[in-house]
Amino acid sequence: MTASGEHVNGFDKQKAYQAQEEEGQKFFDDGREIDLLHFVLNKPDRASIRGSPQKVLDAIDEYARTKKYLMNVGDQKGKIVCDLIRDRKPRLMIELGSYIGYSAILFGATMRNTGGSRYFSIERNPEFAAVTMALVDLAGLYDIVKIIIGSSAECIKRLHADASFGGKIDMMFLDHYKPAYVADVKLCESLGLIGPGTVLAADNVIKPGNPPYLEYVRSSVEEKRKKLDQDGSKATETASFDKRWRNQYEERVGEEKLDAEQLGNPNLVYESRLIHSYEPTGVPDGIEITECLA
Repeated sequence: MTASGEHVNGFDKQKAYQAQEEEGQKFFDDGREIDLLHFVLNKPDRASIRGSPQKVLDAIDEYARTKKYLMNVGDQKGKIVCDLIRDRKPRLMIELGSYIGYSAILFGATMRNTGGSRYFSIERNPEFAAVTMALVDLAGLYDIVKIIIGSSAECIKRLHADASFGGKIDMMFLDHYKPAYVADVKLCESLGLIGPGTVLAADNVIKPGNPPYLEYVRSSVEEKRKKLDQDGSKATETASFDKRWRNQYEERVGEEKLDAEQLGNPNLVYESRLIHSYEPTGVPDGIEITECLA
């Protein structure tokens, strides 16, 4: 278990997205996602965009830079994960949190270029999933990217129960409901989906931050066992998150109920490091890269 920090080059302000709306204002799920789809599909050069993942990403970026903020991973943090995919060449990758499909297109295309075969993107909001499906189809990635609709825990269990799924996850990208990061990793551990060689890439560990997740993946086996003996499962702990993020989906799904019984597998050995980067708005953020060693 280690936790070191790495930095990437500075942010190009000319590529900045529109600023994220202030607290108290909606910054997603207010119609902008459907508006984005119309924006992309109505572009005059749509014929040239079809089948080109990069051109679809460029169109999404154009909307977010000139119209409204979108909570995408962006090209700068996205490059960190793409470099990881090129290095590790995963065959099977899972994404928690599709949103409008930016990362599914970016990482799915990179996976296909490196010999990967299946990219599962999980999204709880059916409207966001529909936008993702349309844009993935436009990008020509439907042969590798599959969208699964439902809560992260529900979909993970469904995939595990599917005999064709294939067992252990090679790589996972976490970019969904922040308090669910630990609960979902523990669920994957309990189901045997995480094992030696699995790599986790977690977004937004600086903005808005995710102290419970960083504590978990940076803890030694002994520390995890001790915490489990003392406190039981802390997978549902949300107190360390600001109300804006804790109640992010309250309007749609009501009070979040994470799995309080999920204990995970404290015997797994992780090596973890933080790579500093930027949100597409230019706000500092980072990706936590964690590998299961044993």
